[in-house]
Amino acid sequence: MQSSVINSILDIKSQFTLDHQIQLLFGGCCIEVVSNSKELLEDLKHYYKDFVVSSDSAHISVTAIEAPVLDMGYSYTVKQPDPGKSKIKEEYDDFLDGRIVRKRLTGMHFLFGGGQHLAVGPAVENSNQVINFINNRYIQWLVDQGYFLAHAAGIEWKGKGIGFAGFSGMGKSTLALHLMSRGGNFISNDRLLVKKNNQSVEMLGIPKLPRINPGTALNNPDLEKVIPENEKVGFKDLTKEMLWNLEHKYDVFIDQCFGAGRFVLSADMNLLVILNWKPNGQPPNFNLIDLNERRDLLQAFMKSLGLFYSSQDDVGEPEVSEEAYLQQLRGCRVLEISGGVDFQKAVDACIKLIEN
Repeated sequence: MQSSVINSILDIKSQFTLDHQIQLLFGGCCIEVVSNSKELLEDLKHYYKDFVVSSDSAHISVTAIEAPVLDMGYSYTVKQPDPGKSKIKEEYDDFLDGRIVRKRLTGMHFLFGGGQHLAVGPAVENSNQVINFINNRYIQWLVDQGYFLAHAAGIEWKGKGIGFAGFSGMGKSTLALHLMSRGGNFISNDRLLVKKNNQSVEMLGIPKLPRINPGTALNNPDLEKVIPENEKVGFKDLTKEMLWNLEHKYDVFIDQCFGAGRFVLSADMNLLVILNWKPNGQPPNFNLIDLNERRDLLQAFMKSLGLFYSSQDDVGEPEVSEEAYLQQLRGCRVLEISGGVDFQKAVDACIKLIEN
């Protein structure tokens, strides 16, 4: 284990002129991003346009440096792929006061610990990784305040929150966006943070845009515009199953597709929907369940903190047991949707439940 990540961060920062900055406000958390690259910050301003503010103080300061791939001379440990995946994408090294993560495909390095947060490498070309790093700093800030990370999308419907969970590929983001087309407000695409407060379950979103495949876009008139006209021709002759499985993604800018003011980051979660269906042509089934009795479905909601969380000595590792998650969800209704995939019937069922 290395002696100090903070010293490494300070040394790298001292070699660059950091004369560009923006401030982002996510709920009650202000994040300042400073950089040597105006182009990178313009990209971030565009991506985070709903959250850019002017502030003299910040809870978190992130430094993002555009630079050649660095050879930092560390002996990294490979991060093994998640279950069901085979590609090795990351490696890491732990320090006494933090961690360094290296992306193997891009050469981007991320160093964090002791209140210091640094992304360095070809950052303009890999601005999506910088965005994920910023969002992960926000996640750590919330987890250290007692929130639990969940693998779920989120929508606000007439003041009430709906969470959408499901094992990979179930279409939770697609269902959430169909509810957007019916009048919902967007909270989060793939990550929620939840916390039991008195009689309610608070859910907070992450400011990350939805990424959808062509099948999702072409089956929702509000989303069709995200596909350039010259690319639509190539998708016309594909079957629904081929579109469902196609690994080609588009960012959905909420204001462009649904109008201004539709990207909110919080609500009290009144309903958790867990997708457990298949595209088999059968009708869907809708059943309210007790997660204490269906812990197999709880696994679709729970999410490990991963490499980009580094525990603080004064906080310690958060509890991530099934019992801890069940405690946070106590009092929230849970709907299992099984059988066959039918997004319109699922939307109708969700609206009926949330309004009664």
